[in-house]
Amino acid sequence: MVQCVLLHSIAIYSCSKPRNLYHRFLRKLRLSLPPSPHASLHTIPILRPKFLSLSCSGVSHFKNRGTEWSFLSARRYCITAPVAVEMTPPYLSESSLIVNGKVLLKGVPSNVVVLPVTDSFSAAFIGASTNLPSPRHVFSLGVLQESRFVCLFRHKIWWMIPRFGSLGNEIPLETQFLLLEVRQKFALSGNDGHFEHPSDDTFYVLILPVLEGQFRATLQGNSDNELEFCVESGDADVQSTEALESVFVNSGTNPFKLIEESILIIERQKGTFTHIKHKQKPPHLDWFGWCTWDAFYKDVSTQGIKEGLKSFLEGGCSPKFMIIDDGWQDTINDLQKEGEPFVEGSQFASKLVDIKESASFMGSGDDISCSDLRSFVEFVKGKYGLKYVYAWHALTGYWGGLLPSSDKLKAYDPKLCYPIQSPGNVGNLRDIAMDSLEKYGIALVEPKKIFNFYNDLHSYLTRSGIDGVKVDVQNVIETLGTGYGGRVSLTRKYQEALEDSVARNFKDNNLICCMSHNSDSIYSSKTSATARASEDFLPQEPAFQTLHITSVAFNSLLLGEIFVPDWDMFQSNHYTADFHAAARALGGCAVYVSDKPGMHDFDLLKKLVLPDGSILRARFAGRPTLDCLFVDTVMDGKSLLKIWNLNKLSGIVGVFNCQGAGTWPLSKDQDDDNRPRSASKSRVLTCSLCPLDVNSLQEVANESWNGDCAIYSFNKGSLSLKSNRETIEVSLDTLEFEIFTVSPIRAYGALQFAPLGLIDMYNSGGATEGLSYTTFDSSTSCVVRVSVQGCGRFGAYSNEKPTSCSIDGEKHEFEYNSSNKLLVVYLEAGSIISNIDIFY
Repeated sequence: MVQCVLLHSIAIYSCSKPRNLYHRFLRKLRLSLPPSPHASLHTIPILRPKFLSLSCSGVSHFKNRGTEWSFLSARRYCITAPVAVEMTPPYLSESSLIVNGKVLLKGVPSNVVVLPVTDSFSAAFIGASTNLPSPRHVFSLGVLQESRFVCLFRHKIWWMIPRFGSLGNEIPLETQFLLLEVRQKFALSGNDGHFEHPSDDTFYVLILPVLEGQFRATLQGNSDNELEFCVESGDADVQSTEALESVFVNSGTNPFKLIEESILIIERQKGTFTHIKHKQKPPHLDWFGWCTWDAFYKDVSTQGIKEGLKSFLEGGCSPKFMIIDDGWQDTINDLQKEGEPFVEGSQFASKLVDIKESASFMGSGDDISCSDLRSFVEFVKGKYGLKYVYAWHALTGYWGGLLPSSDKLKAYDPKLCYPIQSPGNVGNLRDIAMDSLEKYGIALVEPKKIFNFYNDLHSYLTRSGIDGVKVDVQNVIETLGTGYGGRVSLTRKYQEALEDSVARNFKDNNLICCMSHNSDSIYSSKTSATARASEDFLPQEPAFQTLHITSVAFNSLLLGEIFVPDWDMFQSNHYTADFHAAARALGGCAVYVSDKPGMHDFDLLKKLVLPDGSILRARFAGRPTLDCLFVDTVMDGKSLLKIWNLNKLSGIVGVFNCQGAGTWPLSKDQDDDNRPRSASKSRVLTCSLCPLDVNSLQEVANESWNGDCAIYSFNKGSLSLKSNRETIEVSLDTLEFEIFTVSPIRAYGALQFAPLGLIDMYNSGGATEGLSYTTFDSSTSCVVRVSVQGCGRFGAYSNEKPTSCSIDGEKHEFEYNSSNKLLVVYLEAGSIISNIDIFY
């Protein structure tokens, strides 16, 4: 690749000048150039000032992170970059936005500016200005050139889902993430200055609307295929004429690393949130859990919880953490008068009466003697072995806020406020709960007293033995910014108060955020480490099951860089239970169910949960594989969804057939009521899988890895050997899945070995904790030691049959299949970590 710049004159500025002076220098440099017949000429990529070096005689060279640039003398200057060049920052030329030498947007308006990011060689902020102050602006960025994309947008106020396309008019309102696949035609410069010799390399462009001061941004397309960005404050009195750093743009050759690096850059640039790498993860993530919601809904009681925990115990699979969901608090529907007709929607505006539990929740069974929440929590922890008990509450206390007339809550000064939804919210799918709150209002805690409220509530819960909280209905704050400095300012006040209270009252950052998919919350998260990644499981909605799994996987592209995505509960006896269980096994998330008492599938649960109640959690957020990023694995009728993750010594890929079971909300095939509908028939589809579907698989291999892998198929129980580019064909019917453990083969002399883990668990490789190899000086014999978490059948690929095997120093039997080279050792329950020594 060669990028060429022809300059007829040039001015030299000091490299130590501030960034704004540097920008002026580049603008003057571009404006001084004569018209060129070639769009790629008379432009200069924006470089870091400290690397800029120009010479008017001879040839001057400098290096930009290993990329050599040459400036030729006389009256024509040439800047060249080899094929191995890193991505270059976006810049404007002839009303086009150029990203890495490719025109991304044409017809860029003159009020649009591009500001390079000071600590990146490939990123920039894009902004725009106007003469008219307003609390909301929509700026055009120009016509998006056709490229495959995936975007994440809020289809309703609480939640995001993905959408796929290639044109600007396919980008919906409230888009918060846009990833484009750009088919780059790199070129070499001929003697005549024209570009030739195209090749078919690909790179990716990430566009993220972010927060800027009191404003938040989103993306959207229009009927002219223009990409627009919208900035809004949510308060008529908070106005601006410019938004110069509201849209972040970056490019790279690996989309997963591009997203990670971009979020880290924005973290440094904005300082309003923290990357998940820099957060403390709550310990409940590594234990099996139970949530009361789908088991009881709002009719939860101490007696019902006791019955549920008892049935888990009797089945030999007890949860170690529990969420007491909505229904335990003391609330009232003050809009519903006794004896009068039901007031439609008023149930969503119910208000909190007291921070203590309700009398209806505190029923007592025959063998439970408890008078309050504290005695109940103490009882269930002692009897059923729970390690962590969480309690649910809304960010505003309850859905409708705090009851203003309650003497117990007057100290927090709640005032009735009427939400105002943004045009983006009402332009997509309206939500009945939000519409009801808009009609009846929310009694909002005075922002100056919100920490006091959280601290009083959480300190009471802590004294009652509660270990953490699930905080719901978070996005509602965006609608209440009027008079409080706008939506971003109010969200930040509530978020900071919540996180400060959690840090003060609960150990280990025990917080789950929910209904929080707006950028206001996402980019205001300093310590919150876990967040729900999709709409609810919804067991009564057949058309939602495949949408749920697909949306979590795609939402994790963004959310997984800031939180550990929470995949929500599921029910182990549901007809899609194995589909959901498999997805959660490779989601890198908490695993918890919402089974009704006595309604469990323990055979399924034991593929997820070890006897001590721990789970085998993968290292990162489960995300779609590269070949699935830009295809609709729910509705295109041909694509299977593949989700990848990594364990300590292996990778994992799950393949799911999500076609034919539902349709996306707001899609062209949607019913009139915009509810997902089920397809009429199942579809058997086929795809290919290869080891490279696991991004960064080389990171868990040893230095001498040649690319060969052992691949174990969970459902088939088969073992195969593949190079990193060889494929396996997978055929699945609708709502079927398969899981593959991909283990790099390690060569120890003539011995080839690859641990597979506990092969009867969905995430078998998650059990492998360590691997070492030792030779004996006096002979050609050797020993491979594998450290394994849990019990059951441990499997490994071994090209040679071992001579013997021991577990924790005691000789043990093993099985070896000479045809497929599968070695199996059975681990008895007892030890948390077992050391298996395999002798050759």
